[in-house]
Amino acid sequence: MKMPKLKIGDLTTNVPIVQGGMGVGVSMSGLAGAVTKEGGIGVIATALIGMFERDFYQNHIEANIRALRSEIRKAHKQSNGVLGVNIMVAITDFANMVKTSIEEKIDVIFSGAGLPLNLPQYLTKDSNTKLVLIVSSARAAKILIKKWWGKYKYIPDAFVVEGPKAGGHLGFKIEQINDERFSLKHLVKEVIETVKEFEIKLKKKIPVIAAGGIFTGKDIKKFLGLGASGVQMATRFVATNECDADDSFKQLYIDAKKEDTVIIKSPVGMPGRAIKNKFLDDVERGKKKPFTCPYQCIITCDYKTSPYCIAMALLNAQRGKFKHGYAFAGENAYKVNKIIPVKELMNKLQQEYDDE
Repeated sequence: MKMPKLKIGDLTTNVPIVQGGMGVGVSMSGLAGAVTKEGGIGVIATALIGMFERDFYQNHIEANIRALRSEIRKAHKQSNGVLGVNIMVAITDFANMVKTSIEEKIDVIFSGAGLPLNLPQYLTKDSNTKLVLIVSSARAAKILIKKWWGKYKYIPDAFVVEGPKAGGHLGFKIEQINDERFSLKHLVKEVIETVKEFEIKLKKKIPVIAAGGIFTGKDIKKFLGLGASGVQMATRFVATNECDADDSFKQLYIDAKKEDTVIIKSPVGMPGRAIKNKFLDDVERGKKKPFTCPYQCIITCDYKTSPYCIAMALLNAQRGKFKHGYAFAGENAYKVNKIIPVKELMNKLQQEYDDE
């Protein structure tokens, strides 16, 4: 049985799969373009996207804008499928990234890592960009719907509900991560119930997309069966030929054991899930990694007291320099066993979906 399509407003994809945005530089135009070509929603991560530009340290604002335009255009050349960007509320150049994405006629903006209370204000009369919010609770979804409708007469075009098994920064307290009450299954059900009342009242469909720990076609079928309209997957897309990270970054996933994915305390003030290595061991032992902050890229980062620069650590990892960085990863990273093309991965997910 073929996987159903995902509809977000007037956008329709051939498969209900969103490739999660992975910064710094892990999901750029290479991966995002390949995913859109295979019928999913490919997503470019905008966090520090300009760090690959030569003048980043001198002109970081211009570098970020220039790099984002370039990546969107390169991805669009690969496919006319549905393309998205991930823009964290916590980044200091949030507004620039949103405006640039809309100017480049991006199909979807995915926004999380905070509550984007004013996101609709950036839409123009002729823009068709969809606004999809990443939340970790039904409460956050309800707040955003009410705020947006009250102020802009606009409601989110969809929600991504991200559970505690995701990689990267998590929207949970450490004690909630392994608490069954905060499992993705429960969160998805709660958000679906919450949006239902607004769907009826406002006569608009608000799709709910499940994320965090989804790895197989069987997982996709499970969450669609719970009422989700689609799923977001990130970890499994890392070990693809088209992923924009260095091959040694991908190999790290392949070599990882279950116990290697650990919860860390990030300099941005949130827990995160990463693959354990010597860099993180040093930090845990209290060893500081000296750095100069080019600009405060994350609003919540206490860079003056931080033991290391998370931006540089993630950039180094993307380049395969693990002596000076580490890789974020979802809880199921240890299940990755080989690097394959995106097309093969999509076919595999369909086969797993059929087999269930």
